Amino acid sequence: MAGNSDPLTPRAKLAVTAGKAVAAASRAAGRGSGSVIGGRVALKLDPDLLARLAQNLDVVLVSATNGKTTTTRLIAEALRAAGPVVSNALGANMPAGITSALAGSSESRYGVIEVDEKYLAGVARDTDPKCIALLNLSRDQLDRAAETRMLAENWREGLAGSKAVIVANADDPLVVWAASSSPNVIWVAAGQMWKDDAWSCPSCGGVMQRPGDDWFCSECGFRRPTPSWALSGDHVLDPHGSAWPIHLQLPGRANKANAASSAAVAAVFGVPPQVALERMYQVQAVAGRYDVVQFQERDLRLLLAKNPAGWLETFSLIDPPPTPVILSVNARGADGTDTSWLWDVDYTRLTGHPICVIGDRKLDLAVRLEVANQQFQVCENLDQAVQACPPGRIEVIANYTAFQDLRRRVGN
Repeated sequence: MAGNSDPLTPRAKLAVTAGKAVAAASRAAGRGSGSVIGGRVALKLDPDLLARLAQNLDVVLVSATNGKTTTTRLIAEALRAAGPVVSNALGANMPAGITSALAGSSESRYGVIEVDEKYLAGVARDTDPKCIALLNLSRDQLDRAAETRMLAENWREGLAGSKAVIVANADDPLVVWAASSSPNVIWVAAGQMWKDDAWSCPSCGGVMQRPGDDWFCSECGFRRPTPSWALSGDHVLDPHGSAWPIHLQLPGRANKANAASSAAVAAVFGVPPQVALERMYQVQAVAGRYDVVQFQERDLRLLLAKNPAGWLETFSLIDPPPTPVILSVNARGADGTDTSWLWDVDYTRLTGHPICVIGDRKLDLAVRLEVANQQFQVCENLDQAVQACPPGRIEVIANYTAFQDLRRRVGN
């Protein structure tokens, strides 16, 4: 970590002040948190501001298609055992949002930063991270994001020779290939439920062999590395073979995997697994995800699922039939306007659940459910859908902007 001298020039201080003022005006106008617009203004006034703000921090970057917001939160909670933390906890994960988050704290020792996959290499150049966590790569926002192999190549090129410790998922071939250009990698066996983006070898294009949890390419020899950390049931196995229990308030196997990766990151900063995992228990919800809210005298659990891999994980943690389920899908800019990914989701996993469909693209989703031979009702809005659901807690699954719409409607 750099010294504690003030890294901010007069120009940088002006940029921070202007960014905060614009963000406050945006909030006052009811246009959201203002973090993105505030960061854009600040970076316009000082293009080097992000690097200056990160100069006195030990930085962790977290990137993935799924789970990065939750993992960022878990790592931040763990590192608070060692000192104050600044983090972009609300998920504004492009340079403007990251700049806003770091500008909000001058006293922190650690910066725990979620980074959009496309921006990882650039943010890593600016922030000189001590550690980078790479969790997974799968198809997402088909109109905006590059094909997954291209994203992996961007990571591989951008992280080549990086001084950072890379904590990477050994079970995702795309992540392994991307991380392998770095000299210092800690491999974590975190699992991979969604495998449809990892059947061809990212190194040579050959067909991957996937016996059990292992994987390898018989054509070029690219294979799963030996992990030093692993998720094993309800425990994290550390490099010494000790098993540490995971107690989370967040549901599902995916969050246990996030906790395993977070424990490995915390250890890089000297926080023992037992301490890190105990602190992670404090996290009850992440930016509204997993919250149970009351609406129309019913309990609704809010679940975010943005792409095929995310929907698959979410289906694995909802209550069994006949629990009612509301599905909401939009296709706005932040979601990606291409909804063809709906056809990659296995909706037969919802068989037996009463289903209601809402959102901007409810008819696209209705066609997909019809083909999957599911019983469902198309509703105009959340109010109507809740009224149509039979008794019991309702699982509400939505993609990104649909999730934000729901949170506003229920006052969350």
